[in-house]
Amino acid sequence: MKNSKNRQRRVFVVGQAAPPGALPVAVAAQRDVWRWGTDNRLPEALAALSRSSTIHRRIINDKADYISGSGLTVDEANPRTAALLKAANGEGQSLRTILQRVALDRCLLGNAFLEVVTDPGRNFLSLYHQDATRCRLSRDNCHVILHHDWRQYRPSEAIVLPLYPAFEPQSDGTLRAVIHYKDYEPMFEHYGVPKYIAGLGASAIVWKTDRWNLSRLDNAFQPSGVMVLDGDTDSEQEAAEIARLAEDRFAGKPGQVMFLVKNGIDGDTTKFVPIETTSDGDWKSLHDQAVSDIIVAHSWFRTLSGMEYSTGFSADRVRHEYNIALNTLIRVEQQEIIEPIRQVCAEIFGEYTRSLAFVNLPPFEVKPDYMRVWEARKADGFDYDPDDPAQQLFLSQI
Repeated sequence: MKNSKNRQRRVFVVGQAAPPGALPVAVAAQRDVWRWGTDNRLPEALAALSRSSTIHRRIINDKADYISGSGLTVDEANPRTAALLKAANGEGQSLRTILQRVALDRCLLGNAFLEVVTDPGRNFLSLYHQDATRCRLSRDNCHVILHHDWRQYRPSEAIVLPLYPAFEPQSDGTLRAVIHYKDYEPMFEHYGVPKYIAGLGASAIVWKTDRWNLSRLDNAFQPSGVMVLDGDTDSEQEAAEIARLAEDRFAGKPGQVMFLVKNGIDGDTTKFVPIETTSDGDWKSLHDQAVSDIIVAHSWFRTLSGMEYSTGFSADRVRHEYNIALNTLIRVEQQEIIEPIRQVCAEIFGEYTRSLAFVNLPPFEVKPDYMRVWEARKADGFDYDPDDPAQQLFLSQI
């Protein structure tokens, strides 16, 4: 009977209901997961697409950088939280580094996972980013399953952690939980959906047009065509040899040429028939339209993605679009990311850190018109007179 039970444990797979009595209910609920995509591998597909589409990847990276800001700040009355900003875990990672990865996962996948580690006495707090492609939600809706390769899922190799605010003891004596960030989407209860989901087709178009241009470059922009050769052959081997010799002589390296071997009738009629194409303009228009669609799908801005304009660089436009993004998207995402961190710090440290916030700086520094000469010199790194009477009067009036 014992061997029979072990056999049932080994054949248990993702998405399969356990046979009656095969596993305890709690264990079965933790090992069986909600599929992320029809084949449970949607995160890997989205990550692969971002590595193939240049504009798509640039927007994701830029959004994550803007959302994570230039760092974080907190009031000095919260010393333990201030120390967490500098070193958030045993690996010495700053809180900004961890939250930048959380923002990247959320922009790319619509989901992100942050591991919280403490001990029963709440004597310390560590935060670790978990790669979202490794995470799945359990069927009991209370746990996260971490596995290194979901193509070959083995429950015995998985790590099971509870969803925050629940903590569960681990074999090393720590208490751990996972914060799950997800973008809301109607009809999707367990996983979030990335904002650019409607632009997947446009991202694929950009990738394919780039690949088409690369193939033309590899072909040295030689026109494709049909090479018609005269030759009498008695076998397929002889025909293949004629084609190989002709390719070495006519096709170039490489070359997109189809060879046609026919029996000669009167004289040598060997010729090359190019396949003309006039679709270059259509391809460029298709590429440009796909780029615009990607930006719209991301709810992002062209200037903040490094797009070039025929009118040249416009500092005013960059500044205005950054202000719009800051007030409509960046701060909203920052608030959703930082709120669970504040709650964790209040629970573990007893510090109610409403002052914990991101530091946002514009893409470039612009000195306002009302700056005084000494202010401008200080901003530019030049010497200035700190005892200047006009300066002292200005400071006393602030």
